[in-house]
Amino acid sequence: MHYKHSHPENDSNFKSLVVNDGVESVPTVNPYLQPRHKKQLSVDDYVTGICNGNIAILSRAVTLLESSLAEHQHIAQKIIERCLPFAGNSIRIGITGVPGAGKSTFIESLGMYLVKQNHKLAVLAIDPSSERTKGSILGDKTRMEELSVAPNAFIRPSPSAGSLGGVARKTRESIILCEAAGFDTIFIETVGVGQSETAVHSMVDFFLLIQLAGTGDELQGIKRGIMEMADGIAINKCDGSNIDKAGLAKVQFQNALRLFPAPESGWVPEVITCSAIESKGIDEVWNMVLDFIRFTKSNKHFDEKRNSQSKYWMYESINDHLKTNFYQNKSIIQLLHEAEKNVLSNKISSFVAAKELLEKYFNSLNK
Repeated sequence: MHYKHSHPENDSNFKSLVVNDGVESVPTVNPYLQPRHKKQLSVDDYVTGICNGNIAILSRAVTLLESSLAEHQHIAQKIIERCLPFAGNSIRIGITGVPGAGKSTFIESLGMYLVKQNHKLAVLAIDPSSERTKGSILGDKTRMEELSVAPNAFIRPSPSAGSLGGVARKTRESIILCEAAGFDTIFIETVGVGQSETAVHSMVDFFLLIQLAGTGDELQGIKRGIMEMADGIAINKCDGSNIDKAGLAKVQFQNALRLFPAPESGWVPEVITCSAIESKGIDEVWNMVLDFIRFTKSNKHFDEKRNSQSKYWMYESINDHLKTNFYQNKSIIQLLHEAEKNVLSNKISSFVAAKELLEKYFNSLNK
């Protein structure tokens, strides 16, 4: 039996039903739309754009920095080298605190305060990456709704991508690009967990610790490590029924700070209560930062600290390049698997295996 139009229902044997041919699917993409390709920029284009304050080009330059491709890194390092003479003219502030302390809200409140005073603010926010998928939400812009659209502000969330504590050498290089673009104030927000505080402390002028009151965290906050690094403490969420608790926490932190040896800067860290959501005490926090900068510049500690940080990052870069070169060495790649098997089968200790691999690595360099 033959059916017309490939629909058996349209055959004369089926008189009660007629099925029309369907409408051809409409393409989801406009067929006349021409794909747009970003123009490939030269190093000169990047440097000129950054120095002119072009945010789009600055963003593309930071993306090059974050790329793991060798060709991107090569271009990025040339851009940094050209931008170095225009860098160094900002106040660098590290901001840390436990998750839930309100760091993002505090940054937006202080950031809007500065932008309204005609400061140019760059926020480099480190987003924690998943250890399993290596992905990040990069949601800081959504939490800083007002600041993210402010004309004098630049917010750049970056994935920690498994680096120690979430802060890599790339953040330090991003600071240089932001300074060359004319930003006079730079915030670096840490993940708030792990050892990211140590890394951030090594690249900022002022290190601010955000704390909470009434959460049982007062004694945790008094632990030496983080407290010794802090140049100032802001007890956030000092509003509503939490005002009395914040006042008590302030006294506790002040007493704890007196127990620590005087910092190298000679500055005595201050404790300030504030409410980021109500914008109370934000001006006091900023005045504390300015007082610190004036104090450390007058006793020469400001420049000494920056020089020390530059030297520190030189050695960190050497360590990073040596490590990368070791694992990308062809002879080592072939030997690593065998060394792992020997260690796991207890034929050789971990330390001896490492020593032998390093010897073979250095021997391959001398050939």
